[in-house]
Amino acid sequence: MVYITGDTHRDFHRIEEFCEDLGDSTTDDVLVILGDVGINYYGETEDYALKAELAELPITLLCIHGNHEMRPESISTYEEIEWRGGMVYWELEFPNLLFAKDGEIYDLEGKRCIAIGGAYSIDKYMRVRGLDWWDDEQPSYEIKTRVEDQLEKENWRVDVVFSHTCPFQYQPRETFIFNIDDSFVDKSTELWLDTIEKKLTYSEWYCGHFHTDCRDDNIIFMFTDFRDL
Repeated sequence: MVYITGDTHRDFHRIEEFCEDLGDSTTDDVLVILGDVGINYYGETEDYALKAELAELPITLLCIHGNHEMRPESISTYEEIEWRGGMVYWELEFPNLLFAKDGEIYDLEGKRCIAIGGAYSIDKYMRVRGLDWWDDEQPSYEIKTRVEDQLEKENWRVDVVFSHTCPFQYQPRETFIFNIDDSFVDKSTELWLDTIEKKLTYSEWYCGHFHTDCRDDNIIFMFTDFRDL
C-alpha cells in the first residue's frame, strides 16, 4: 500500500502511531511525506540518531524535499539508486528512508507519480544560513529544466504530483501568517508550478507546506491527515 501525509518537522509520533494502527505494515508499504520531513536537518549526530530510530519503522518513507531541510544530494553519505522506476537518494544503513529526486517519476500502485520539491522560507530572516536555513531550498534552474524535460517525455501526462508547495493560483490564503507582508515573499516556485499545472494532465496533486488539510479541486493539501494513494 501507498499512503500520503504532510510535513513532520522531525516529529514522528503520529507516523509511529499510524504504523501501530495499521498493524501489519512492512517496508514494502510506502508513506510519502510531502516535504519538511526534518530528517536531514543537523547533518551530524542528531540526524544519525533520528535515522536509526526511523529505520525501525515497519514502512518505507519517501520524502519530498521541503524548505526546512538540507538537500540529500549535498550530503556525502547519500547515493542515488533506482527505485520503482525513478532515482532516489539513499543510505545503505537506513534502507527504508528514501528521498525523492525532483523530476523523477515513480510507479506507485500502477500510478505515474512525479516529485517536485522545494519552497521559500518566509521565516528565513529568523534562521541561520547553513544551520537551519539553506540557500538551495527552492528548485534551481537545473531542477526546473529536469522536471519540464521529464514531463515533456510523458507528453505532459502523469497520474499524481507530489510537491511541497502548490501552484500559485491554489495558495490557501487563509493559512497565511497575518504579521508577514506577503508582498515580500518570493513566489517564484509557486508561479513556476502554475505554468506546470496549466499544461499538465493529472488526477491528483498533493502538497504540504501550508499546514492545513483541505482540498481545492484536484489539489489536495495535507498536514496531519493520512490518505491512501
